[in-house]
Amino acid sequence: MNDYKATPINGSYGEINGVEITEEVISRLVKNAEDGFPGATFQKTGRPSRTGETSHAVTVRLSDSELALLMARAEREHRTRSDAMRTALLEWANATA
Repeated sequence: MNDYKATPINGSYGEINGVEITEEVISRLVKNAEDGFPGATFQKTGRPSRTGETSHAVTVRLSDSELALLMARAEREHRTRSDAMRTALLEWANATA
């Protein structure tokens, strides 16, 4: 663990975005955190669901030529790469079902 201890100069540890960091500021920030950030509203992390269902990120490896084909078709159809892959997967899965 780091044994470094910051020493304030004239009661200040410096500034962050123009706010002077003093023991008083640190104490208020700690109390706010310990109190659960009263009045704060938190947003969920990540992207919102497209379907309302839980979704998962899946990694797929494509060769340069496969990726170029995918990107060319996605561009022609004004789709994102992800949307083009989802569409292709659903068409394939429905055709074999």
